[in-house]
Amino acid sequence: MAFTFDLKQANNSWDNWKSYLGQAVEYAEELGMSEDRIASLATQAGAVLAENVPPTNPEQKAVKELWDVADNKEREVIGRLMTKLAKKSR
Repeated sequence: MAFTFDLKQANNSWDNWKSYLGQAVEYAEELGMSEDRIASLATQAGAVLAENVPPTNPEQKAVKELWDVADNKEREVIGRLMTKLAKKSR
């Protein structure tokens, strides 16, 4: 299974965003990545998104606001929670 990055499509709605993240997590699992590694990558991606991509819906705005006030440990928790949410949304 190949995974393609189409942020415009993923950013159309919160449900599309969760589905997109779920596909990314599924692809990472197929590559044999551990849950810890996937969560670590989610945290790194969260940092890039928070810095460079404006939120396009109220849910993303709430996540960004939480990210902005979180310390590093709390951001790791947000990354893990987003991973769990994404897996549920596949």
